[in-house]
Amino acid sequence: MTLLTDILGLQGKRHQVFVSYHHSPFDQPYRNLFEVMFSSYHEIMITKSVQIGDINPNLPTDTIRKKVRDEYLRQSTVTVVLIGAETWKRKHVDWEIGSSIRDTQYNTRSGLIGILLPTYPYPSPNQYSQYTIPPRLSDNINCGFASIYNWDTNANSVQEWIHQAFNRRNEVAPDNSYPSFVNNRSGERWYA
Repeated sequence: MTLLTDILGLQGKRHQVFVSYHHSPFDQPYRNLFEVMFSSYHEIMITKSVQIGDINPNLPTDTIRKKVRDEYLRQSTVTVVLIGAETWKRKHVDWEIGSSIRDTQYNTRSGLIGILLPTYPYPSPNQYSQYTIPPRLSDNINCGFASIYNWDTNANSVQEWIHQAFNRRNEVAPDNSYPSFVNNRSGERWYA
């Protein structure tokens, strides 16, 4: 650990984190900043995320799902969903959440949190509509498996969120009952 990490008291709580997000030009800079700040600079997480260009988008759906599950999610212990204006619509975000909260022979269940990006159109801080965040994430917030937060660059706060999700993953049963997205969605919101 670095001297900065020791001074901030962040040692001992470093987790392997998969970051799920919408690969849009609006959300990508926040994803990049999140990983640089918390993986490289503050060293509070080890990133296991899919980068743009890592997976050929022309592969069959089942192949993409298998690659994400077996090559990226397998070693992660917490999934962080960065939520912008259209994140809830993305089939890959839905699949990543669904795969990360499954406990299988080869992949243990990950903790789960959502972070509202500045690109998320909420009327004021600490407010969001459950119908404009990924439905599977919403279900898991409702059952107590996941939590949701506003964007923050404070390393102590983000580390605590991740650590709490890590601890909760074996204490609360997740809800993975929402039907998997077949395609990306459209519209202003989803409905229960």
